[in-house]
Order: sequence, then structure tokens, then C-alpha cells
Amino acid sequence: MALNLTLILRGVQALLAFIVFAMSCYVVSEFRGALSGSPDQPNFMLFNGLWTAFIALPFLVLAPIYFASFAHIYALLAVEAVTMIFWFAGFIALGAALPAPKWCHGSVCNSMQAITVFGAFEWLLLVGTLTLAVLPVIRNRGAKSNNPATAEVQPGV
Repeated sequence: MALNLTLILRGVQALLAFIVFAMSCYVVSEFRGALSGSPDQPNFMLFNGLWTAFIALPFLVLAPIYFASFAHIYALLAVEAVTMIFWFAGFIALGAALPAPKWCHGSVCNSMQAITVFGAFEWLLLVGTLTLAVLPVIRNRGAKSNNPATAEVQPGV
């Protein structure tokens, strides 16, 4: 049985999304305990982890298998592209908000650095899976059907 590269990448994406979700929960809870509220950047990374692990990836993996009517190719591409943009915006915003490494001490700051790195890797994986999803769409742009058995056959002259 051949391993599906996209499915392996989806598993790694789910793992990274859950790690970012858990670490963001820690950072947000520490900020809420010390201050009146947490900054927007960790909150957005918390959303990214939640969105990816519990909404986007289950849709991208399960919809084509069990809910084919909801799995239109452009809907799948849109969910994946939006998720990729979310992660790009999140890890860039969090990285820009971090202090210089020589001023970053303590578990909260170290956790925010780790969230930024895991977010960057998640974004790279999403770029890869989006590329794997877009390439067949571009190759089959003019085709009427992807299934050769249902394609129109022209009689020979």
C-alpha cells in the first residue's frame, strides 16, 4: 500500500497546530493572570491552532471521503489558502511583537518564540499542501472530466 504524501503532511500539520494551540493557551492564560488581557498576537495564534486542528484539517481530510457534495475542489482550495494566509499573518505578527532575544527571558517569552517557529513551519507545510492541491487543477484546466471512462470518445475516421 502506497503512502499518500498529502495525508502524511496533514498529520504533521495537525500535530503542529495542536502544539501551537496548547502553547498559545498557556501564553494567553499567563497574560490574563498577570494583566487585564493578553496581546492580540498570541490570541490570533490560539485561533490559528484551533481553526486548523479542529475545523480546516478535518474538512480537508474528511469532506472528500465522506461528504463529496461539500468537497468542491475550489472550496477545498479556498479553505487551504485562507488557512495558509492566517498562519502567515499570525507568525509574522507574533515574531514582530517579540523583543530581541537578549531581552526575552522567562517561560512566556520562550513560549512565544516557540509558537513563532512552529507557526512558520506550519505555514511552510500549508504552502506545500496547497501547491500539491493546485497543480492538478492547473494541469486539468481544460478537461471536461478527470475520469477517462466517462470522457467523450471521438470515433476514428
